[in-house]
Amino acid sequence: MESAPLAILAFTAAAALLTVTPGMDTALILRTALVEGPRPAWRAALGILTGCMVWAGAVGLGLGALLLASETAYRVVQVCGAVYLAWLGLKLILKPRRDFAVEGLRPATGFRQGLLTNLLNPKVGVFYISFLPQFIPHGAPVAAWAIGLALIHAVLGALWSGALIAATQPLAKALRRPGLIGWLDRVTGGVFIAFGLKLGLSAR
Repeated sequence: MESAPLAILAFTAAAALLTVTPGMDTALILRTALVEGPRPAWRAALGILTGCMVWAGAVGLGLGALLLASETAYRVVQVCGAVYLAWLGLKLILKPRRDFAVEGLRPATGFRQGLLTNLLNPKVGVFYISFLPQFIPHGAPVAAWAIGLALIHAVLGALWSGALIAATQPLAKALRRPGLIGWLDRVTGGVFIAFGLKLGLSAR
């Protein structure tokens, strides 16, 4: 794709479709917004978007090619990601919250969960490695373009995250009733474990 404007438009359209496709990131943001509130949900979204920028940087530096070429490297990241998701899920199932109070939460928790959920998913890395180069014009600086396209993806992700968080607020008020938070935590924990199993058992 030679034309820079056409490359940017094509990438923006493709990235928009990918952004709204439900996945682990969407599940994490929705659960955090419903149970913990908008601010923790935004921290989780920021962690996810930071992870995307890290992957883009790896593509620009050529480090991402290792993940694509090495079966061992891919499997290590895959197993770590599956274990992390299963751990998050088990925590929610075994220790669900009893009410809507979130005073004890540390500000870094949501960001860390979003970041690790993104970085420990090798499919995100492979997606960036195989997807971004298609929209980089021939002869253009790879690193600069990879970061620039990732920024577009991040902006789209932030807009989508904002829409998800805003949509949960009316429902969040209804969840203040005792018992519902624990039920939601257990259901979300099951979803996280299912994502972990899917990640751990999936082929490249």
